[in-house]
Amino acid sequence: MYSSDHFNFLAETSDDRGTTQAELRFLRSVVSQLPSGVTVQDEHGRFLLVNDAAALQLGAAANSVDVVSSPQLDGRRDGCRELLARGRTVISEEKVTSTLGAQTLLTAHRPLRIGDRHVLLSSSADITEQKEFEDQLFRAAYYDELTGLPMRRVVEHRANHLVRRGDIDGRFALAFLDLDNFKYINDYYGHATGDALLIEFAKRIGRDLRETDLLSRISGDEFLLLLHPIDRAEEVAEFLQDMLNRLNAPFFIDGAEVFASASVGVSLFPEHGASYDMLRHNADLAMYRVKNGGKGAMAFFSSAMEHEALARMKVEQSLRSAILEKRFCCAFQTKVDIRTEEIKGIEALVRLRDNEGVIQAPGSFINLAVELGLIDELTHLVLDEIVKSIDLINETFGHSATISINVAAKQASNLDFMRPFARALENTGFPKRFMVEVTEDAFVTRSQFQDEIVPLLREIGVAISIDDFGIGYSSLSALADITADEIKIDRSFITDIHKRPRSQGILRAIESLSEALGMTVIAEGIESFEELAYLQAATKIRYAQGYYFSRPIFLEELKPVTPLASEARMSLASRAVQENRQSYARTSQYRR
Repeated sequence: MYSSDHFNFLAETSDDRGTTQAELRFLRSVVSQLPSGVTVQDEHGRFLLVNDAAALQLGAAANSVDVVSSPQLDGRRDGCRELLARGRTVISEEKVTSTLGAQTLLTAHRPLRIGDRHVLLSSSADITEQKEFEDQLFRAAYYDELTGLPMRRVVEHRANHLVRRGDIDGRFALAFLDLDNFKYINDYYGHATGDALLIEFAKRIGRDLRETDLLSRISGDEFLLLLHPIDRAEEVAEFLQDMLNRLNAPFFIDGAEVFASASVGVSLFPEHGASYDMLRHNADLAMYRVKNGGKGAMAFFSSAMEHEALARMKVEQSLRSAILEKRFCCAFQTKVDIRTEEIKGIEALVRLRDNEGVIQAPGSFINLAVELGLIDELTHLVLDEIVKSIDLINETFGHSATISINVAAKQASNLDFMRPFARALENTGFPKRFMVEVTEDAFVTRSQFQDEIVPLLREIGVAISIDDFGIGYSSLSALADITADEIKIDRSFITDIHKRPRSQGILRAIESLSEALGMTVIAEGIESFEELAYLQAATKIRYAQGYYFSRPIFLEELKPVTPLASEARMSLASRAVQENRQSYARTSQYRR
């Protein structure tokens, strides 16, 4: 594409160089076919030359430069004088729109003097694909693909910038948000629903944010929210509480009504840290305080949380050392037939001996062992202890007593643990003696535990028990879908059962449904004669467990030739119950 000025220009320069018309035509063809867009402008911005590639890039029609304009041509015409005045080559990126669509051009503008004329030679290369690829790499590195939110690096960079300019930009808050029970939502509804929930969750959080605030997704169900600027902690608390209230409303995803909540920990700059790392750490501590206290709430960091974290770290180090030094031991608690006084089975309970030899209850370390991924090793230690002591166990509790081993819900849904563990149970030579106790939330992961692990355990003869039933994800209708041999009613329903009519009603309902489904019922946590008497007089429950019968007994305390003290106590209790059974049965509140 050439203008009339172009021919004059070429004519003038060709006379000086003695260029023939044939050579000019050849030169014109070469310039026209160049893959790069080439334009030449005079000192007034008029186009002396526009080749075919440049015409396409700049949205001009062929052979019509003098009469047709385009935004891109106008832009180059307006900037020509400035570029000539600089007297040096300028390289820039240009965003243009033409019949080819949106493009990015890398253009070099070079001022030239040819004869007595000043011209601007511009050459443009199409780098659209390259820029799109660079943008993809940038977004992959800095933005979350699922939610579109910036990732950890972005909020870290922003926070560090605000810290450096603290005297100028003032205070800000860093809030650590963790979606509560997201694993169970994923397991129950599926990962597609879980992903959709994260998207809607992010939208709901970000709805009322200011342009200066920043929401970032830093991992699966964890978010960081930077609020800037702020004046008072109270305004941060008010904003976050409003946000938590919004999250309480149900999410409607693919026809399902999903309820979710978040635990939020907050740190303030500069009160709670002089660096991003410290602020993030302290917000994390505050969030875990909320998690441990019931979830779905908010807490600001305090120095007391730091002391708690140090204490937790000390327990963690002690736990790791105890595993290496094999300072764990087993205690056994009996399951008793409350009608015949016979021992039905025993439950193996893991205990920890500290450096001074003092026994610690599992409440101080089991949850931490699960969190740190050490629970698998502990479970195998318990099994090894049982196998080594099976002769003593048989002499003490009988050859027919079942042996229950607790498996955490996280383990139960982990095929990489459960498959080798099932083989280890089979390799003991007496797998039919074992009963695996899992809490009811393990059955939420139906695709893994119920559908894959339960058949595997049944194949080798291992029974299944639902532990602590009633305090997790239970519902009476859910029992119909659970394949288990035994159900253990949590002690919270059994404590003072003789004085709690509402708990009595719940107990009767669970008992009836379990009986219909062929599951044995165990009452956990029997500690008083009155509790036992009620179960004997007012229910059909046959089996119970608790300190009333026997505390957990350690291996070194077992004396095979001596009857268990718990059996003697059971005999006394049985005689007392026989004397009072009729009077209890007459009492209306105990009637079935």
